Amino acid sequence: MITAEILARLKISQTGSNDFGGPQFTPVLETLIQLTDGLTVNKADLAFVDERTVATGATDSLDLAGVLADAFGTTIAAAEIVALMIINKPRTGTPVNTTDLTIGGGTNGVFATAMPFVLKPGAVFLLAAGDAAGVKTVTAATADILAIVNSSGASNKYQIAILARSA
Repeated sequence: MITAEILARLKISQTGSNDFGGPQFTPVLETLIQLTDGLTVNKADLAFVDERTVATGATDSLDLAGVLADAFGTTIAAAEIVALMIINKPRTGTPVNTTDLTIGGGTNGVFATAMPFVLKPGAVFLLAAGDAAGVKTVTAATADILAIVNSSGASNKYQIAILARSA
């Protein structure tokens, strides 16, 4: 059974004159997606969370349709990605990564082309949608590989979390 909260928040404090009149501007951009167990809107029934290592200049190919296993050893067969979070640093924070990661592309890619940016060391990537279609459809054998490509220079430890639906 899965329940999850996906919270994205950016809080800024800036001083000086601004369009809102005061000498201080403190905007907060925030959204919360709450998921319960299931296969429809605002639901997910699969979770994969891991810290992984990808060698220098190599690709970590995560097969989302029947190869990855969750924390309890159950094989995941995703049909839709609901949320994807990647942090380009190890859980402990040391050693610090020195290489960039590119998400997507590759053979049978869930994201057929690479994302138009790279995750610099320490960067965070979050993509989430609780609606009926989720973030991205996974199609076994043709669009089921999530590629994480490490640039050259050193091996890289990164953190990844995937919430998905099995149907």
